[in-house]
Amino acid sequence: MYCPYCRNEDSRVVDSRLVEDGTAIRRRRLCPSCNRRFTTVETTSLNVVKRSGVAEPFSRSKVISGVGKACQGRPVTEDDLNKIAQEVEEAIRAKGVAEIDANEVGLAILAPLRRLDQVAYLRFASVYQGFDSLEDFESAIEDLRSRPAGRDVPPEGDQRPLTAR
Repeated sequence: MYCPYCRNEDSRVVDSRLVEDGTAIRRRRLCPSCNRRFTTVETTSLNVVKRSGVAEPFSRSKVISGVGKACQGRPVTEDDLNKIAQEVEEAIRAKGVAEIDANEVGLAILAPLRRLDQVAYLRFASVYQGFDSLEDFESAIEDLRSRPAGRDVPPEGDQRPLTAR
């Protein structure tokens, strides 16, 4: 780590603390050359692998944008969207992987969105899961009616979307 004051390439860590809900580490450093202190923030990278095979950094703003489109005209606040994005990121980071398929990001969005607003959930699911017919919507609506919103976590190991069961 280069010192921002004298550009010395050596520094010593004086203090380390978790920040941002444990997703980053704040380090206070001391430069042995000029004896000045500076702060660094270290985060782990999380990449999303798209269908095309291209990997790009995970972005909460993309989650908010996608969910926001599904929630258009619904009684959903910006704070609600931010909470979903945070919940999705935490769920993905909890898997402990550096790369994740875009499909798994979509699956991680479905559960909190279903709890937030069922109409927005249907909108998102219809695009994300590619509903082709009225039967797809009917099946998803029947699933919503048959299971309370709190029971939307798939059984361990079952990666199928809820409406595909």
